[in-house]
Amino acid sequence: GAGFGCLHYGVEVPKDKGGEAFLNWMGGYFETHWSVNPHWTAEFKSFPDHPIANGVQPFAVNDEWYFHMRFPEGMKGVTPILSAVAPAKTMERPDGPHSGNPAVREAVAKGLPQHVAWAFDRPDGGRGFGFTGLHNHLNWRNPNFRKVILNAVLWLAKAEVPAGGVNCSVDDTLILSNLDEKRGRTPLDVLRDAPKVESFISPVTGNP
Repeated sequence: GAGFGCLHYGVEVPKDKGGEAFLNWMGGYFETHWSVNPHWTAEFKSFPDHPIANGVQPFAVNDEWYFHMRFPEGMKGVTPILSAVAPAKTMERPDGPHSGNPAVREAVAKGLPQHVAWAFDRPDGGRGFGFTGLHNHLNWRNPNFRKVILNAVLWLAKAEVPAGGVNCSVDDTLILSNLDEKRGRTPLDVLRDAPKVESFISPVTGNP
């Protein structure tokens, strides 16, 4: 059983052409007319006892966090890694394939935690990992955001995840080297207008 993980748009497949396979391989996926893709600030305040969460501290990040993902019945084999309560403003758009539906509106109205990253233990011994964020490249600047993904890479490969998680430092030069010009805005423009990483991390509460 090999490891299988997907980030952001990689978690979306057509229900009738890959949905069942993704449930079997990764334990979840973005299903149109069920899942949604708003931009919002997710606050992650607690984490499971799982190697992917090793060393991760409370944090909050604004991203296009897909949520209300399609999971197996009873969440069998799935361990939520990052969960947050989506605010009501995520439901401001009209219903559509990616924007809203009665089921997700009910879940948000009830304040149910939404799982935006998860681990999956397959019956064959293989492992899966899904992560719905990462629309915003600059979020790699957040050390806890990075740590979750790097821990997951090791876990998927069945390598030992350090007790304190994987530590990896990046600087703005490295971030900019992988950021393309878009809509007339250079990478420097994007970085200048972005919030400092410290502005959306609190080591105590995870609140921005």
